[in-house]
Amino acid sequence: MEGSKLHRERSPFYLVLALLLQGRGSTFTINCSGFGHYGVDPSILNPVFERKAFRPVTNISLPTRVNISFTMSVILDVDEQLQLLSSFLWLEMVWDNPFISWNPEECKGIAKFSIAAKNLWLPDIFIVESIDVDKTPKDLKAYVSNEGRIEYNEPMKVSSVCNLDIFYFPFDQQNCTLTFRSFVYTAEHLVLGMEKEVWELTDVSREIVQAYGEWELLSIKKATPKMSVGPNLYDQIAFYVSVRRRPSLYIINLLMPSSFLVAIDAISFYLPAESENRAPFKITLLLGYNVFLLMMNDLLPTNGTSLISVYFAVCLSLMVVSLLETVFITYMLYLATTQPPPMPRWLQALLLHCTRPRRCCPTAPRKGNKGLGLAPTHLPDLKEPAELVGTVPGPREAGSNGCPESVRAQHEQEAQKQHLIELWVQFSLMMDTLLFCLYLLLLASSIITVIVLWNT
Repeated sequence: MEGSKLHRERSPFYLVLALLLQGRGSTFTINCSGFGHYGVDPSILNPVFERKAFRPVTNISLPTRVNISFTMSVILDVDEQLQLLSSFLWLEMVWDNPFISWNPEECKGIAKFSIAAKNLWLPDIFIVESIDVDKTPKDLKAYVSNEGRIEYNEPMKVSSVCNLDIFYFPFDQQNCTLTFRSFVYTAEHLVLGMEKEVWELTDVSREIVQAYGEWELLSIKKATPKMSVGPNLYDQIAFYVSVRRRPSLYIINLLMPSSFLVAIDAISFYLPAESENRAPFKITLLLGYNVFLLMMNDLLPTNGTSLISVYFAVCLSLMVVSLLETVFITYMLYLATTQPPPMPRWLQALLLHCTRPRRCCPTAPRKGNKGLGLAPTHLPDLKEPAELVGTVPGPREAGSNGCPESVRAQHEQEAQKQHLIELWVQFSLMMDTLLFCLYLLLLASSIITVIVLWNT
């Protein structure tokens, strides 16, 4: 009795050993008595279940071929700071089990049924770039066909390491790699193949991903490099996934408001330079732009330098330069109307040259002006010519004072000062126009440069 008991305990070992020895394994046909109108009796596959710890081969020297394919259903997130691509995949693996076969005609027409995957041998395929712990749901099913072909579908959330380049955000395109290979079996024991063509994977995945989400799938390409670890060589399949961000959200919430504020800042140059409202208006715009950047900061990448950050910095710098230009012109006008310094002769010649008729000049003289033509009667501390004439004493008054020469000299001095004020005001307005043209040139060149970089 002890001998028979020992024989029963060792019989599974001898069965497995027979499968491992070259040329000793053999297939068997399932008895159709286990098939009925209410399904399939799982006990008919007990001999197969007992072999689940070993590769299903009749000759140990032959490798098991596992065909894989996947469908990328969702691109969950692209973390620029951690350099991770999070996606949801449906992984499909197909292989043959030579120990399973039956005749569908004799088994009530049943050619395929599902069983618990935990009772079968499963290939240990994993993604090399994945950093997540395997969270595959338990108690998954596998389909078994009458020819011994097993189809196993595994849903998996993958957070894979990816070299992300955010310089062209939000018009960026990212290229990531998903490499599938076995953890234990070398190329001598397990060979990977494709269950579907790459273009089929791309088309199906693109249709699903385009339905929703921030990212769209561009293409999936395949390569089959071998991986050598010490003396062992592993078979693997690398998929190169190319995705592109949908920029509409960032165009509406970031680029358009910023462009509008910069455009309003440029238009504010048409406010009169001598007006007291231009500088406060530009200060309000500058503060509003800073508040806008603080509110939209969550939409910007937190890692690295992106082109949109450079664009915002350029816009902010242009608005600061615009404010400084307004302060400079306002100071020049104030200085011209209060304490105008002597104007050099070369500057007077330049003003005369720029204000000649039939020439294109930055600032055209106003109607009704004489000489250089500008009588800035709207400026503070500047008197009207009539007012200056009214203050000049008549002959009798001059005679009663007894000093007509001093009055004439004072009148000439006032006239010279008035003329000097007109010269400096004309120069200030010309500088305002010139700086405005330089501002527009700098603004246009900056925007064109950013657009060209984005297009590349």
